[in-house]
Amino acid sequence: MMNDDSDYIPIIADGDDADLKNVEVPDVLPILPLRNTVLFPGVVLPINVGRKKSLKLIKDVYRGSRLLGTVAQKDYTIDDPETKDLFSVGTMAEILKILEMPDGSTSVIIQGKRRYAIHEFVAEEPYYKASVQPLIDISPQNDSEFNAIVGSLKDLSIKIAQFSANVPPEATFAVKNIENSTFLINFICSNTDISVEDKQNLLEIESLKDRGVQAISYLVKEVQMLELKQDIQKKVKTDMDKQQREFMLNQQMKTIQDELGGNPVELEIKELKEKGKKKKWSKEIANFFEKETEKLHRLNPAAGEYSVQFTFCQTLVDLPWNEYSKDNFDLKNARKVLDEDHYGLEKVKERILEHLAVLKLKNDMKAPILCLYGPPGVGKTSLGKSVARALDRKFVRMSLGGLHDESEIRGHRKTYIGAMPGRIIQNIKKVKTSNPVFILDEIDK
Repeated sequence: MMNDDSDYIPIIADGDDADLKNVEVPDVLPILPLRNTVLFPGVVLPINVGRKKSLKLIKDVYRGSRLLGTVAQKDYTIDDPETKDLFSVGTMAEILKILEMPDGSTSVIIQGKRRYAIHEFVAEEPYYKASVQPLIDISPQNDSEFNAIVGSLKDLSIKIAQFSANVPPEATFAVKNIENSTFLINFICSNTDISVEDKQNLLEIESLKDRGVQAISYLVKEVQMLELKQDIQKKVKTDMDKQQREFMLNQQMKTIQDELGGNPVELEIKELKEKGKKKKWSKEIANFFEKETEKLHRLNPAAGEYSVQFTFCQTLVDLPWNEYSKDNFDLKNARKVLDEDHYGLEKVKERILEHLAVLKLKNDMKAPILCLYGPPGVGKTSLGKSVARALDRKFVRMSLGGLHDESEIRGHRKTYIGAMPGRIIQNIKKVKTSNPVFILDEIDK
């Protein structure tokens, strides 16, 4: 069996089309299965031979006519292929040299001579033998279209060699210097980076013109893939260079700012932490704030994520955590304030006073929410102002009219650039107290 996991590149042999066409093919050939490669006429190919059957075949043939039939396996993972595992079209080859390697393995240099089709297998031991029928490669003469195909193949192959670092200089040199069109097509087909099935399809095409056209289609796909890879690599390199440059500049700027008396970014973070130490929040909130401010040290101040994170931390320290205004639950004063600000509305005033009395007796904030309804101008909003004045609390009015996006009320997700807290949080931050009289106005609009 043949193992093509080597650094060898198939080399084209000297000669012309007549030499290959005039090669006589015996009626019966010993068959050497090739694994993961396809041999084309005119191509010289080094292979490694390891199987006992294959070693005996090579030695027997080398002592005789030196001619054998190569054929590709359909599945290269099969160690001991049967006849059904082999393609029906192969290439007759001549053994040029057998090399015994220092590691004990055997390498054989073979040269493709002529295509053939297997008629039937006539022996399986000590190795496969088959009756074969020679096939003719149809090569056009003085065909300008064929010459253009050959030129395109050569140009595409050289372009691929320029793109890919895996193509050795020998292959490029060979493509540039092969003058024979048949040899050139077979050499390119042998070296194209395609599957064994696709190479076998190329081998089975009788017309060299059609074989060249099919090879061009494979080469065009390979060029497109290499160009795409190169564009991606260039883009990645450009992005990395830009990030590295920004990092270097930021480090230099940080060093300069430290020399001049402190980094303004670090001063901002330090100021945030100092404000946080003065807040009356729980241990859990303090730990959360500490983790969020530590994230600022890991972010680039020029990045959009930094501004979002900084705004979030700034909002945390600006909120009135456990900061309450002192309540005045004097019901007589409350009645006086309500009467001063509003005439009539006795039932409404009585309900408000009842609500304040419950708050005074229970001394907690879990009382029901008051709902005031009525036509515009009857004093709903002004009643809220009066209650706030009677209790000595801050007053907040939040109009919900025209709001259709819930994120305007509860705030945007922090993952979005430009994310802001909701209207409720903004109003609480504005009044700087945790117990204002909060009116949600126009909730029906």
